[in-house]
Amino acid sequence: MAEDVSRRQALAGGSEARESFHSVRLEIGLSRQPTIKDVASKAEVSFKTVSRVLNGEPHVRKEVRERVLAAAAALDYRPNIAARGLIGGRSRLIGFLYDNPNYSYVTEAEIGALLRCREAGYHLAVEPVDSRGDVPRQIEQIISSLRLDGVILTPPISDDPGALAVLDRLGVAHVRIAPEAGRDKGPCVFIDDEAAAFALTRHLIGLGHSTIGFVQGHPDHGASHLRQAGFERAMAQAGLTTRPAHMVQGYFTFESGMSAGRALLDAPDRPTAVFAANDKMALGVMAAARELGLSAPEQISIAGFDDTRAAQISSPQLTTVRQPVDIMCQAAADMLITLAANEALDDPALQLPFEIRARGSTAAPAAEPQSV
Repeated sequence: MAEDVSRRQALAGGSEARESFHSVRLEIGLSRQPTIKDVASKAEVSFKTVSRVLNGEPHVRKEVRERVLAAAAALDYRPNIAARGLIGGRSRLIGFLYDNPNYSYVTEAEIGALLRCREAGYHLAVEPVDSRGDVPRQIEQIISSLRLDGVILTPPISDDPGALAVLDRLGVAHVRIAPEAGRDKGPCVFIDDEAAAFALTRHLIGLGHSTIGFVQGHPDHGASHLRQAGFERAMAQAGLTTRPAHMVQGYFTFESGMSAGRALLDAPDRPTAVFAANDKMALGVMAAARELGLSAPEQISIAGFDDTRAAQISSPQLTTVRQPVDIMCQAAADMLITLAANEALDDPALQLPFEIRARGSTAAPAAEPQSV
């Protein structure tokens, strides 16, 4: 860890190194971008030693490592990632594949992976995949154009059998985020979606709600089925009936949440609470409630899933499940970096904890559901 810190500090330069940057380049007669050989010359080592130091490889003497890093900082040397990939066995490039209408989720996931890659001297290639098209062909095209050390698969790609088959055939390491099944068949990172939905439903029941509507997630996403299963199990365990009219299909979009909210709330037997399978749909339900003149949580309690930034700044703030999407993708990137170094994973099926975030959008129900 100390070596990682010193490596980053040295490569970042520091004010003293930056001030001497131009004079050093003039001193050695450079009018172009410095190369690894320039660093080797200044540090008085071989270019192979420079490569080992910059790749973070072990078994380099501390004095030599510090001399190389100081030379790289003084010359403002920036490694050429593509060239390094051609020379060595690793490209130090990880792919991030996504197809998700919830851009808040994608952004948080991407940032988590990006930060871990940067810490380890890797780069992240973010590539969209249209799950309505030929997924294996799209992935094969991405792999053929990029020399990747591995890929992170986000839902619903993480459950696509064609995607997994083509990656296995091409021999590309991959880590799945939140797969529904097959967690023993390859590296993955997830939370217990079923248990999380169960816990949030129990929270609503604990507030006194007995008629609870549920907005289902996108049918192509494995998490949708797990979250619905958790909701139904909590209702059944409490001896409550899940009414068919109170189960409405959504697609993880704000618009589908608003449409579901209108269907649930503009009815004489509307529920006293609505649990949507993600935050975006829950905020759509909240918008539908306002449209119908209903206030949350006084007349309708609303809860979601994910704990996105929008859930934290909505008015009222949204009660939801916190799943650590950024940390999940940090862990996935870390797994791929470990595999690229030919090291074994400590836990190839990593389950992370969730939290219930109770906020202002939920409260005890009114004595009687008020008509619209």
